[in-house]
Amino acid sequence: MKTRFRMFRRGNVFWCQNNATGKQESLETRDRKVALRLLHAKNEAALQPFLNLCIARTYLAASDSNICRRTWQNLMDEYVKLRSGKTRARAERATKEKAFDLIRSLPLVETQAEHFLRVLERGAVSTNIHLRRFHNFALGMNWLPWPVLPKKQWPSIKFKEKRAITHEEHEALLEKERNAELRAFYEVCWHIGGAQSDVANLKAEDIDWANCVVAFFRAKTGSVQIVRFGSGLETVLRSLPQEGFLFPKLARLDEKHRASLFQRACRRVGVIGVSLHSYRYAWAERAKIAGYPERFAQEALGHNSKAVHRAYAKKAQVTVPALEEYERKTAMKILQMPDSVHTAVTPAV
Repeated sequence: MKTRFRMFRRGNVFWCQNNATGKQESLETRDRKVALRLLHAKNEAALQPFLNLCIARTYLAASDSNICRRTWQNLMDEYVKLRSGKTRARAERATKEKAFDLIRSLPLVETQAEHFLRVLERGAVSTNIHLRRFHNFALGMNWLPWPVLPKKQWPSIKFKEKRAITHEEHEALLEKERNAELRAFYEVCWHIGGAQSDVANLKAEDIDWANCVVAFFRAKTGSVQIVRFGSGLETVLRSLPQEGFLFPKLARLDEKHRASLFQRACRRVGVIGVSLHSYRYAWAERAKIAGYPERFAQEALGHNSKAVHRAYAKKAQVTVPALEEYERKTAMKILQMPDSVHTAVTPAV
């Protein structure tokens, strides 16, 4: 078994070198006996954790023969296999991030907190998110006997600022867009607040003309999104194919391609800070400003969680009327009711 540190002399002072890292440091003594004792102490301190790790490996190998050989790349491969559809495609892209090259061949049981910190330093926000998922997956599968990083020590996730697209920006995009299918696509996104993949894959069969409803299952969550449309959206839908995909060319493109087309359109009119997903934020904010009941808006956007829906609409600027004005409007509505209704609601004496 090789020792971790070796000693050498530089001038009249004894030094030691870490054979694993190559780092050198002075032992701050000219006495050879003292220097040897210090060197021995360093090697003993390094040897004890190594022996403990060997003992732990022996016990763990009794229950899982692959635990000492399983690397982070093996874990990523298994993680991807358990996903399906677009979630699987996103997971595959995540595993290819260059930041993960630092730990791909590293066995799980040999991972130290420093390894994770180096990965997080090199990566971006998505690296932090996916490394957490890989780490939790390893713990859940009992492939890690202990957490590499305690929960409170993970760097906080800081997303870029997200905002809704304004009506003026939307109109500017439509004015400059020469492609009829893209123009109709942006119009539908504005009216139903759908995610770009859901809207691009809409079919004529998803439209209930009798009840003026567009209904479809969201690709991301599988939840149903039901949107009742008015005359504005009806005019757009009437101009689209009456069977099959409403946007046949866009349906064949992947998310990145549609996003790049949108960003190109934004650059033409000088709009910055928005994406296709901004249409969902815009719909939620418009609904909140208009006083649309939250339960209806939640159903229209296909949100299973109220917290998620409120996060989308949190920047809506709502003007709250004075209570006396609200009371006066309510009283006026009651006075304008037909006499038959007044009779029906008047309590008996």
